[in-house]
Amino acid sequence: MAGSDPDKLMLKADKLTKLSLTRWNADWSSATAFYEQAAIAYRFAKNYEQAKIAFEKASKGQEMLSSPWDAAKHMESAAALAKELGNWKEVADFYRRASELYNECGRSQPASDALAKGARALEEGAPEEAVQLYTDACVLLEEDGKEQMAFDLYRAVTALYVKLEKYSDAATFLLRLGLAADKCNATNSQCKAYLSAIIVYVYVHDIDQAEKCYNDCSQIDAFLKSDQNRCAIKLLTAYNEGDVEEIKRVAQSSTISHLDHVIIRLARKLPTGDVSSSRRNDTSKEDDEPLDENDLT
Repeated sequence: MAGSDPDKLMLKADKLTKLSLTRWNADWSSATAFYEQAAIAYRFAKNYEQAKIAFEKASKGQEMLSSPWDAAKHMESAAALAKELGNWKEVADFYRRASELYNECGRSQPASDALAKGARALEEGAPEEAVQLYTDACVLLEEDGKEQMAFDLYRAVTALYVKLEKYSDAATFLLRLGLAADKCNATNSQCKAYLSAIIVYVYVHDIDQAEKCYNDCSQIDAFLKSDQNRCAIKLLTAYNEGDVEEIKRVAQSSTISHLDHVIIRLARKLPTGDVSSSRRNDTSKEDDEPLDENDLT
């Protein structure tokens, strides 16, 4: 195939798709085969721009032939070449289109995978778009009742939000992971997600929100009885008592060491704010009692 002239193949294909006085119907079957041959030849020659165009046209051809699966495959190939060319908008557009085509086949998993591939490709060049692609990939699986297949995607979004210093969004997505894990009866993942969200709030020194998050999560029986719950109590109690050494000790605990690396890195930096200030604010409240794992009010 490397010896074929891709330019001539493209001309042949284009001619077959154009109507004229002598051609009343486009020959998409033959044209698509030529586009596919040209795409491979261009890619072999490292002419990525032309290869991308050829794969786009091959994808269109497969659509016209009522083969969305093959159309999606070609669109993914075009997206990968767009990445090589650093065209981030096309990367997002092509992977989204590939996802739509997989969805036409009734296949949520490859549809989600296509969006995730796009997200990974865009993490450095267009992180905000990457977040959206990851989120949409999660939604596809959630809508199909396949939350367990999305766990790595939830973690990827969280890591990206932390990198972007959007900590509230990171915590929100961790809670979303916890909810998905609850639906799958994945108790360990659920409890880790809840503890991770609490750590994120503590990292930005929003102790009130961390305690609110703890109280909300403790309504879940599985979390209430977990090692992660006990770790959260120790951490928040240390903050309320202004005990810097205890905060550092808890941050080094084995329970936290078993969380995702991005959360471990945040925990190892605790405390990040004025702990004595937290204690003063806490003692000024009317209800000044230490956290009690049996008191969920």
